[in-house]
Amino acid sequence: MLIKIYGSAIHGVSAQTITIEVNVDTGGVGYHLVGLPDNAIKESSYRISAALKNVGYKIPGKKITINMAPADLRKEGAAYDLSIAIGILAASDQILAENIQDYIIMGELSLDGKLQPIKGVLPIAIQAREEGFKGIILPKQNTREAAIVNNINVFAAENIREVIDFFNEGKPLQKVEIDTRKEFQEKINDFPFDFSEVKGQETAKRAMEVAAAGGHNIILIGPPGSGKTMLAKRVPSILPPLSLKEALETTKIHSVAGKMGAETSLMTVRPFRAPHHTISDVALVGGGGYPQPGEISLAHNGVLFLDEMPEFKRTVLEVMRQPLEDREVTISRARFTVNYPASFMLVASMNPSPSGFFPDDPNNTSTVYEMQRYMNKLSGPLLDRIDIHIEVQKVEFEQLAERRKGEKSEEIRKRVLLAREIQRERYKDLKISYNAQIGPKEIEKYCSLDESSFSLIKTAMEKLNLSARAYDRILKVSRTIADLEGSENILSNHVSEAIQYRSLDREFWNG
Repeated sequence: MLIKIYGSAIHGVSAQTITIEVNVDTGGVGYHLVGLPDNAIKESSYRISAALKNVGYKIPGKKITINMAPADLRKEGAAYDLSIAIGILAASDQILAENIQDYIIMGELSLDGKLQPIKGVLPIAIQAREEGFKGIILPKQNTREAAIVNNINVFAAENIREVIDFFNEGKPLQKVEIDTRKEFQEKINDFPFDFSEVKGQETAKRAMEVAAAGGHNIILIGPPGSGKTMLAKRVPSILPPLSLKEALETTKIHSVAGKMGAETSLMTVRPFRAPHHTISDVALVGGGGYPQPGEISLAHNGVLFLDEMPEFKRTVLEVMRQPLEDREVTISRARFTVNYPASFMLVASMNPSPSGFFPDDPNNTSTVYEMQRYMNKLSGPLLDRIDIHIEVQKVEFEQLAERRKGEKSEEIRKRVLLAREIQRERYKDLKISYNAQIGPKEIEKYCSLDESSFSLIKTAMEKLNLSARAYDRILKVSRTIADLEGSENILSNHVSEAIQYRSLDREFWNG
């Protein structure tokens, strides 16, 4: 008997429905699995055999042929265990299968028949709804994530016995429903850190506010213990809240990467990713034999923090150049091409020298050669793509001992939101949301300068020997500073402040 059952495969951050054809034939004995399965799927026969035996069923001693169509698309992972097992039972007449084709069935089996969670549930649920399936049957741990997709029934199962009884005896499965908008609104301002906890560093806080208002990349340069990491961790608390569309985009990426918790249904705050400096190229940008999104995609719509940036391998940093410009990553292989979104705000930090204390190093432990080698770990083209360079000074004892709290993130966020609203209105007819995204055409139109501002930036270009890209960055940051002040035109004080945010271009660092 031939039975068709439906599963789903992840490709990039979207899903494709897989038809699993199970044919049980009396003419011989054997188990044949075809359709480009990986090793995890090939090993499923052992898991399925033990799981069925432990719930009172068995794999029949006949010729079983299983085809996973389309046959030229590689399938991977243990998520097909449940669908293959139910298909075998239905094809061998051990259970009824009248409406089995109405459901997407996915789940990994333990040997005792319990279901283990799988990756990529959100895109699977979205695709199932688009193709008109009646429902989707998943491990209980995944159902909150799938239930944020409306107009499709999501059923939770803890073990294969519950799924068998659902089809065979009509016993209902637990139906999971979530009020997506309510859950989204409840947790939208749930931040673990606040800028009021930062002592001193008013200049750095101002630079962070400008960066958040325009979506600009920023690097913090300062000695150990000056608060660089502390400042970076608080950036999400002053960024505009995620829209529901952005939340779904972000959740989809984390779902594919298997980073969603059992109690999490929707990402409600912007992600903050801080990879260690030993990270590999592939782990940062994504890819691999079985492509997975990297850290820059997991930071989509949020913040990517690179602590001690010169300690990262140069090759790792250089692969970020294209994503910083294009805001997406394209992984190309001989058989396929995958696109991952990567629109993130880069926040980086570094010490001014290998010892960490230049130019205030009391022991002068860093030679000129060592300092030059340390600074050369960051290439000019990469630094050009970072809009704001800010020096973070050592915090004095008086500031540390002061009991008065600093300005709260909530207050800074209000100013950032006003500036973002100005930008949203300005670019409403374009596919642009904030100043960091504008290109040469928009810079020419929206970043025009008066005579004094033009003279100021001309002098800076000549004295600092800035590149054309750095010139564009200064104009973009000037536009953001003007937006924060509610000014329609860019004035000389806006340009002057933006030039001050190019520390690494100045002679002090390049000498």
